[in-house]
Amino acid sequence: MIRKLGSFLIALGLIAGFLLILAGPLYRWQLIDLSLGFTLLRWAAYVGLAAVILIIVFLIWQRPRGYRLAALTVAALIGFISFYMPYQQLQTARSVPPIHDISTDLMDPPAFVAVAPLRVDAPNPAGYAGEDTANQQRQAYPDIQPLYLDRDYQRVFQAALTVVNDMGWQLVASDLSEGRIEATDTTFWFGFEDDVVIRIQPEDDQVRVDVRSKSRVGRSDVGKNAERIKNFFAQLRQTLATS
Repeated sequence: MIRKLGSFLIALGLIAGFLLILAGPLYRWQLIDLSLGFTLLRWAAYVGLAAVILIIVFLIWQRPRGYRLAALTVAALIGFISFYMPYQQLQTARSVPPIHDISTDLMDPPAFVAVAPLRVDAPNPAGYAGEDTANQQRQAYPDIQPLYLDRDYQRVFQAALTVVNDMGWQLVASDLSEGRIEATDTTFWFGFEDDVVIRIQPEDDQVRVDVRSKSRVGRSDVGKNAERIKNFFAQLRQTLATS
């Protein structure tokens, strides 16, 4: 009986891990919808937490050794990860506004042109989300601002293309004469497609770079679009500094 209970607890931890791992790929392969994918994550967290608590109680009660101790420890670790990852995502989602369209220029956001047809069937349209989104962005991400560079216009444009490639984005279009670059970034786990438009313009004696990043699905991006813009600017500065 005790051995069966230990085996059950090991299986419980493994089940939590499978729920966590499979949620993203099953959605990405279009085998389940997004709602069910998130439901699997919730169940991964519930089952994982239960596994951790029950395994700890079992370890204190039975004090197993050898292989059984190692297997239970691994199962508890898997259970903890299965709980912690969804929990961390939930906490992040609660700490940021429920928006999915971030731009360095809120008065005149860069427009999607080549990307627009790719978003026809997307739940979130290509147009800018509006003033309410802009106000929420100002409160949450006051540091998302245009980047001004003392560099040659063409050099900045080419550096931006290099960064797009280095960050693993899929280039959709680039137009040097208009100073516009459009690309799509696909997230690893769920395969969410977020679109990016980069606008590069001479302004006085400098070059101004604006970036807009927008998710195709979901009400909240959990801060991903703002993070993407910050990372792009950081890599653009680094690329220009080393060239």
